[in-house]
Formats: sequence, structure tokens, C-alpha cells
Amino acid sequence: MSEKLKIGISIGDVNGIGLEVIIKTLIDSRVLEYFTPIVYGSTKVASFHRKALGINDFSFNVINEAQQAHLKRANMINCWHDDVKITLGEENETGGKYAFLSLKRAVDDLMAGDIDALVTAPINKHNIQREEFDFPGHTEYLQARTGSSDALMFMISEELRVGVVTGHIPVKDIAPNITTEAIVSKLILMDSSLKRDFWIRKPKIAVLGLNPHAGDNGLIGTEDETIIAPAIAEAKSKGVFCFGPYPADGFFASETYTKFDAVLAMYHDQGLIPFKHIAARSGVNFTAGLPVVRTSPDHGTGYDIAGKNVASEMSFREALFSAVHIVAHRRELDELLSNPLVSRRLSRDRD
Repeated sequence: MSEKLKIGISIGDVNGIGLEVIIKTLIDSRVLEYFTPIVYGSTKVASFHRKALGINDFSFNVINEAQQAHLKRANMINCWHDDVKITLGEENETGGKYAFLSLKRAVDDLMAGDIDALVTAPINKHNIQREEFDFPGHTEYLQARTGSSDALMFMISEELRVGVVTGHIPVKDIAPNITTEAIVSKLILMDSSLKRDFWIRKPKIAVLGLNPHAGDNGLIGTEDETIIAPAIAEAKSKGVFCFGPYPADGFFASETYTKFDAVLAMYHDQGLIPFKHIAARSGVNFTAGLPVVRTSPDHGTGYDIAGKNVASEMSFREALFSAVHIVAHRRELDELLSNPLVSRRLSRDRD
């Protein structure tokens, strides 16, 4: 790409490990060769975390607007000037308040085109709730902000890609939300993302069953036969190369997932438990189906280890580079499609 991308970073819960993994990633100046980071937060809060980690040889370049970003520095926009009382490892209203202020300013810039992608550090889904954030998580908030009809929580790594039909909802509400329409919509989103964002020409997608043993021919639930199988057939008729439903336990235990480009799980833990085990610390949460690019690490706020200098930055670093690669893929594909090669009929006459 002709110029480095500007990647926005929201800091998440100030009492968690968000700023720790951000600082640990950006302190390695080699990453600045690939993108220009713009962190949305507070230099005062960042300084508190830096001192807690015992890091003395790192600082942010302070700017007011994304356009002022220094291409060879880690930049920060102060989203507030309050004196914030940080209580590392504690879930409280303060953590949610400033996590939202960071996120809102970053998404504002993302929507305005002032940054090229957004990487979000972990929030607490309880304390961030307020009038402007009445959502289960980042995915739903970004779907609403972008006006998208649907979005896919897509967990990605080198070894495995997993999307989910239902996300952050109670287990008791899973089955009523598993519909043929929902499954087909997620399969179409996944297929489109694999082609556009990952450049897989003809993606092969596995679909997991809802019940143990995929219902065992109706003995352990009927949803697999009456809802999921028809959804797979309908998605196939729309050009999606998908198969299933597969019993989830045997599918992962036998490593059948290695034969597919992605897997669609029916609910959060069905997909994320094996994903986090297989991807180890390198997994990334990507919100597919949006007109903008957003990624995040595949872990939470880490209250139990906040401020102890033990949090791994590996997943956060992968989230940053995944965002860069996806933006690059989208732009290159758009450029290719806007300037297609002219098709001409060649004469059989060689003279």
C-alpha cells in the first residue's frame, strides 16, 4: 500500500489489562513500520499503567485529531482531562464510563474516515451499559453505529476460523434464536467475508449442530433436522459451499475442522471454547459484515491479573495486524474490481 494505515485503538476498561497489552505491543517500534497507531484514551491513565508495569522508556505522542498523527510514533488522543481514580482489578462504574468515552470517540473517527480500522481493547459488558450503550457488546454496538442489517462475530487465527449464529445471550435463549433465516444470513456473511477479507476464492464452510450428536436423528432434539439442515440446503442454493450439521464434539476432537476454511457454530461457547484452546493466545475477534474493519483480542478485561505485568500482548498484536491485512485485502479487491481486465474474443485465425 502506498501509505501506512492509521489504526485506531480504544483502551477498554481502565481497571483491566487493556492498556497493558497496548503498551507492550507498541513499545516494540518495529510495528510502526506497518501502521500508525492512534490510541483513544488519556495520557494520565496511560502513565499510571506504564508506571505500574515499571516501563520507563515509552511515551505517547499527544495529538488532538487523527490527521495530526506522527507516522513514526505511537499517538494518543486525550478523550477526557479528568483525574481518573484507577483501581486495578476492580469492576466499577469508572471503568465503564471511560471505556465508553474511548470507544465512542474512536468509532466517531472510524465512521468519519479519519482512521482506517479500529482495534478494541476489552470492555466489561456490565459496567459499560448506559443510555448510549444498551448492547451486549462491541459487535452489536458497531452494527448499530454503522446501520448494518447483520454482523458476524468471527473468531480468526492461523489454525481455525469460527463464527457464531447467536452471540452474547443466555443459554436458555439459544434454541429460540436458532432459525433458518438467522443461519442462512450468517452463512452468507461468512462466505462473503472469506472471499473479500481473506481472499479465499471458494470457501468451504462447516456447520455445527445444535444438540449433542447433532440431534441423533431426532432422538436428542429436532432443531438439527428441521432448522439447521434446511438452512444449509438454502445457503447452498444461494452459492454458499457449506456442509453439515456436524456433531460439535467429534468435529473438533477428530480435527475435521482442518478440512474447512471456516466453521459456523450455533452459540458462543460451542465455538469459542474449542477456538480459544486451538488458537491458544493468538486468536482474534473480527466483526465481519460491516462496512468498516474492527478487530479485538480474544480475551477479556483480565481483572485478576491487571497491573501484575503478566498479561500476554500476543492476541492484541495479532488483532492489530489482522486489521491491517483485512483493510489491505478489501482495498486491493475494490481496486481490482473497479478496473477489470477487458475481455476480448480472440480470432481462430493466427495470421
